[in-house]
Amino acid sequence: MKSKVPVIIGSIFAAYLAFVAVVVLVYEPTPDDMDWEDRQSYNNAKLTELSLGQPIAEVELLLGKADFSEAKASSTETLKVLFYRTHHNKSDGETTRDECTPLLFKDDKLVAWGQDTYQQYLSANIGG
Repeated sequence: MKSKVPVIIGSIFAAYLAFVAVVVLVYEPTPDDMDWEDRQSYNNAKLTELSLGQPIAEVELLLGKADFSEAKASSTETLKVLFYRTHHNKSDGETTRDECTPLLFKDDKLVAWGQDTYQQYLSANIGG
């Protein structure tokens, strides 16, 4: 009588290879699962897909968790800034705000993005 062990081991190995192939072909990491270099490239590519008036929830779904955030409220509106890493400045192991692109939201709608608009926000000229 022949042993069934080689057939069982072969079947397990074939199943494992099939599983690995499916994972490699189908799995796409979320932005939060990427290393900083991949996420930086991903963020740069996705910034071109943004449009003014886009809801903050939609942007967060597209880009993932922000690296930094700020918020400011007045009696008539709320302003929020989300910072996403988009460029490398210094190899220090830390993501800093100067390596990020700011996205500005007024009442949870995207109103602007980029460094110039952030400076206007700081000067209280944006949003009203």
